Amino acid sequence: MKTKILSIVAIAAIALGIGNTALAANNGSGAIKNAEVSTVLNHISKISKIEVRGNVELFISDGEADEVKVYNKYYAETALVQNQNGVLRITSYADQKLVVWIKAADLRAITAYDNAEVKSFGKLAPLELTVTLNNNAYSDLNVSGYGLNVVLNDRAKADLKGNAEVGNLKYSQSSTLNITDFAASRLSKTYGGTTIITEKADEFAGI
Repeated sequence: MKTKILSIVAIAAIALGIGNTALAANNGSGAIKNAEVSTVLNHISKISKIEVRGNVELFISDGEADEVKVYNKYYAETALVQNQNGVLRITSYADQKLVVWIKAADLRAITAYDNAEVKSFGKLAPLELTVTLNNNAYSDLNVSGYGLNVVLNDRAKADLKGNAEVGNLKYSQSSTLNITDFAASRLSKTYGGTTIITEKADEFAGI
C-alpha cells in the first residue's frame, strides 16, 4: 500500500471539508469542546492500529467506516498524519494541543507516547483491543468488548470503564491504573513481575 504522508500543505489539498463544528460532551465531561475549525481526512481507511506522539488529544469511537477529523486550526500547527499499511501515525509537538477524532471500523491497537491523551467518545465495542501507553501518556477508555489488553510503562496513566470478557492489564511501579469502574470475567493483572488472575464465579453453577 502506498505510503500517505499528509503534511500541513498536503492536507489542505485533500481535505473534504472545513467548517465550524460543535460537538457534544464526551460522557458529560465536555472533553471535545466547541471546535472552531475541523478538517475531515477521508482518504484514510482500513485503520487497524494508531500510534500517537507529542501534544495530541485523540478521541476514538466506533464507526461503520473509518474517518479522521482534525481540529484546532490544524494548518497553523506543526503536525504530521501518516497512514501506512493500516497503521495511522499522528504526531504534533506544537504548544497548542492537537485534537483529533477518529471513527474506526476495525481498530485493534493503540500506542501512545510523550504527553498524548487517548479517550473514547462513547463506548467502544472492539472484539480485541491492545492499548500501550509510554512516557506520560494518558488514556480514558469506556469499553464493552471481548478482549482488552492494557500495558502502562513509565509514568503513564489510565482510567478504564466498562467491561470485557477477558482483561489483561500490565503496569509499572511508576504508572497509575484506575479500574474502579471496569470489570472482566477473567482479569489478569501483572505488576512488579507478579501476575494475579481473578475469574468471576458462574452464577448458574450448581443449578
